[in-house]
Amino acid sequence: MATDGFTTCLWFDDEAEEAAHYYVSVFKNSSVGKVARYPEGAPRPAGTVLTVEFTANGQKFVALNGGPEFKFNEAISFQIFCANQEEIDHYWTKLTENGGEPGPCGWLKDRYGVSWQVIPDRLDDLVGDPDPAKAQRAMTAMLSMHKLDIAALEKAHAGE
Repeated sequence: MATDGFTTCLWFDDEAEEAAHYYVSVFKNSSVGKVARYPEGAPRPAGTVLTVEFTANGQKFVALNGGPEFKFNEAISFQIFCANQEEIDHYWTKLTENGGEPGPCGWLKDRYGVSWQVIPDRLDDLVGDPDPAKAQRAMTAMLSMHKLDIAALEKAHAGE
């Protein structure tokens, strides 16, 4: 088994290169790597993009132009743990712009249909508090939100 972690492959119809550049623009510690092209005799025109290797926030990805057979859904999502509201606002705005869709409880879909959870890094502490009343108040507050509001979650948790 490989010892350097996993690479996530994202299947696109024909937007792999565009998507790779988009994700690199959203996240720090990101870059586009090797671009592979379809050869002669392949199911797509020779020279069109087959795969694009990229890194987003230090995570390795491959974007694949595989055709329209498969679509993204919420069964798989990427969690973005945010240290503060500024980070939540940044990622929420960038990932919902130009066709992205906000969802409940910090979830959203970006313009390509990839699901993301933009959440405070201490969300589990708030909704999983050993005090059931605090946990319930934080959970109830979270369930009423689309983009998560850290201050409102903390106030609910505290009973304010």
